[in-house]
Amino acid sequence: MGPDLILLVMAACIAGSLIGTFTGLVPGIHVNTLASMMLVSYPAMESFLLSFTSSANVPVVVSSCIMSASVVHSFIDFVPSVFIGAPDPDEVLTTLPGHRLLMQGQGMRAVRAAAVGSAVGASSAILLAVPLQYLMLHGLADQLDAFTIAVLLFTMSAMVLKERGLENKVWAAVLAAVSGTLGLLCMDLPIPSVGIAGEGTLLFPLLTGLFGIPALLSSFKNASVPEQHDDGVSPVDHVPGVKGVIMGSVAGWYPGMTATVGASLSSIFMPEDRPERFISVVASIGTVTSIFSLVTLSVSGSGRSGTVLVIKEIIGDGISGFCSPEFLLLLLCAAVASLFGYHLTVSIGKMMSRLTNRINTMLLNKAVLCLVVALVLLLTGPFGLLILAISALVGMIPLAADMSRIPLTGCLMLPVIIHGLFGQIV
Repeated sequence: MGPDLILLVMAACIAGSLIGTFTGLVPGIHVNTLASMMLVSYPAMESFLLSFTSSANVPVVVSSCIMSASVVHSFIDFVPSVFIGAPDPDEVLTTLPGHRLLMQGQGMRAVRAAAVGSAVGASSAILLAVPLQYLMLHGLADQLDAFTIAVLLFTMSAMVLKERGLENKVWAAVLAAVSGTLGLLCMDLPIPSVGIAGEGTLLFPLLTGLFGIPALLSSFKNASVPEQHDDGVSPVDHVPGVKGVIMGSVAGWYPGMTATVGASLSSIFMPEDRPERFISVVASIGTVTSIFSLVTLSVSGSGRSGTVLVIKEIIGDGISGFCSPEFLLLLLCAAVASLFGYHLTVSIGKMMSRLTNRINTMLLNKAVLCLVVALVLLLTGPFGLLILAISALVGMIPLAADMSRIPLTGCLMLPVIIHGLFGQIV
């Protein structure tokens, strides 16, 4: 691991941070999408990087860029959630408390709370990554895997029972089953997903339809917001971030457990009474999940997020084993990206706070909606558009019924449960 390689990795980290900033700020565009596009364009990037390093180092350099993008994205995606009302699927729970603070002229309190939560989560996850990897490689992973189905069944049950009133509980169960069936069909059936740019994954239009499109459509109704004030003081301490570390460690290991699911469970078992503290918990969970997914990949060889799955495709088995050089380099990138992410989140939040009254939110969201549809067609073709339309209709039901969108995460959990119990359906 020479100094030239470390310099290249740091350069890739800066590039990834810029990518993560873009995906975090543009509603409906997830870093997984950009990671998939980088995988498609990997041969071109390899040809470019061979001018600076050997072919053996190219995978870790490209993976460093993707890892950095994922971490910075987990910081910055709270900004559009607060100021535009169009959250990333991992932060759907923060839209209401963030909007509440925004309408009180305190949008920056939400942004600062998210930045602190993500920073606590990132630093804790990086410090715990190596000890956790050691424990996982020495038996803990097998013990946790034995409870996978039980944990997911418990989580889905908790999501349903969390809803108020019998009618909402019935709707939650129906939404979990319908979204889970859609997820199962997208994963198991040989549905064509070939777009203009090549073959993509149907999970992109599925998740975008269930979460991104409804969030964009609902944000069309946003009223003008009051003038924003920022006292420059962090509204939370480290405690909410630590709670996020506890729940994020679970979400980072078990398949189908997204940051949103972890936040939902946290609201049940570790409730917070102030909106900024809840936002900080959710932010911590999202960042912890993105980093601990790297540990999961190094131990089990399986990914828990789209970015980590792309890293697996690029880097192969090089990351496996205890404290491999590739693993340590990616952890270093996560640390540097976390530093960038914190300062970028606060700085961009201040800028958005000043520009809020000047932004035509409806026009911006319409442009993003058109961009999302174009990306789905580009990456997954006409069948991807069909999946997008169907999942968007399902995703609008919680808004119409005035209930949580958390049961829609059944699209990831139910397929894992079905596969664990019965294997593939085809």
